[in-house]
Amino acid sequence: MADLAYRTPTLPVARAATPWGAIWAGVFSFTAIWAVFGLLGAAIFATAGNTAAPSTGIGWGMGIWSIILTMIAMFVGGKVTGRLASPETRGDAAMCGQTMFGLAVVAALLVVVISGVAAGNGAAAAPYMLTVFSSVGWFGFVALFLGWLCAMGGASTALRAERQAATVHDIRNAA
Repeated sequence: MADLAYRTPTLPVARAATPWGAIWAGVFSFTAIWAVFGLLGAAIFATAGNTAAPSTGIGWGMGIWSIILTMIAMFVGGKVTGRLASPETRGDAAMCGQTMFGLAVVAALLVVVISGVAAGNGAAAAPYMLTVFSSVGWFGFVALFLGWLCAMGGASTALRAERQAATVHDIRNAA
């Protein structure tokens, strides 16, 4: 007589459509890293520029620092998002990272605008702001573009599919 067995297939764990808690955790992680180390970079470059012979490369140094900092902070934020969301596919992980990136950019812009308004006592200096935007525009674009890739890459590296254990039952013919 032949031994018969049947198996229950391993099924994926049911998840909510959008893991907003994981996405917000990634946004807060990004914002914390970006703000703390952004202020550190600003302090270092402002101190270097406050010497008797300021260097003309301080703007370049701050721009490169902003690119590297944004990439690292976005990668960590994406990693946090991907780890907490537990996506099943790389596409799902990339979409979580993309959503985290979008919310993080909005949060970063709010931090910059609020700090700029606080520094200017609410007075808008239009000519000065145009100079600032024109000088940091390319660095900002490169930082955000590479940060976008890092956010999706960070979320994708945290891919971990949870599967439920299947039970195997052997069926044998009666003797």
